[in-house]
Amino acid sequence: MRELVNRYLEYLTYEKRYSTHTILNYKKDLEEWQSFCKQELIEPLDVEYSEVRAYLNYCYTHQLNRSTVSRKLSSLRSYYQFLLKEGVISHNPFSMIKAPKGGQVLPKFLYEEEMVALFESIDQSTVLGCRNYALLEILYATGIRVSECCGLTLKQLDFETGMMLVHGKGGKDRYIPLGEFAVESIQAYLQQSRPRLLKKSKIETDYLFLNHYGLPLTERGVRDILNRLTKQTANHIKLAPHMIRHTFATHLLNHGADLRAVQELLGHEHLSSTQIYTHVSKEHLKQAYALAHPRAKKMENK
Repeated sequence: MRELVNRYLEYLTYEKRYSTHTILNYKKDLEEWQSFCKQELIEPLDVEYSEVRAYLNYCYTHQLNRSTVSRKLSSLRSYYQFLLKEGVISHNPFSMIKAPKGGQVLPKFLYEEEMVALFESIDQSTVLGCRNYALLEILYATGIRVSECCGLTLKQLDFETGMMLVHGKGGKDRYIPLGEFAVESIQAYLQQSRPRLLKKSKIETDYLFLNHYGLPLTERGVRDILNRLTKQTANHIKLAPHMIRHTFATHLLNHGADLRAVQELLGHEHLSSTQIYTHVSKEHLKQAYALAHPRAKKMENK
């Protein structure tokens, strides 16, 4: 089965062009499924509906939340669909299983003053500080995914038009405006910081963001940078790159941006993926109203 799994992961990498982070999650889900099959003496290529149900019960007995179970089922359904197309199996045992419905979890985001605090915590006079400022600017100004950010090359930036070409999920390209703040910080990085970082590796590369060794910055590297920034601001949250993406979308909608425009900027295939941010925006407005309006709540009886 290992050879089949490797073929499937190659299919996700080169044909579906999934991100490294997504592929690692799929691989982990498949490894856990293989472990379950071994434990229960199930032949992975001869799975029946009842055995899939048993795996579902196994997930719940291990107190996995519904979103995690739903993702695992999606990973396995996709894998067995691949095997079906390759002629390895005669039916997909996961096709009859519906993903568990769960309560909608609103994406976490930073308030505008928290973003200001992050920017102000960065010392732009240093080589890495200049890079980190440009990195944060481009994430917040464009809402791109961390994989898209790490894959950015110099030729994808057009300073004359203030636009950036992004190679998105599934090989889908889109253009995103950069904004004046982002353009200014990126140009400063390109002039003052990147050339000095590039000298450390002595290897020519077209990638925009480099690490302290002068090599292309990785997704893990971006996460480490953001975590260090939150510590500098004494902000007791774990800041992930996707949280900046959520912040980008939420702030746009809070300031009256059109939902369809936000969908296009984020590179969402379906509008439903973007609509969750309208709930966040509404919650933000409700909280502001409750705190500020004199007749939002009845006064408690004294």
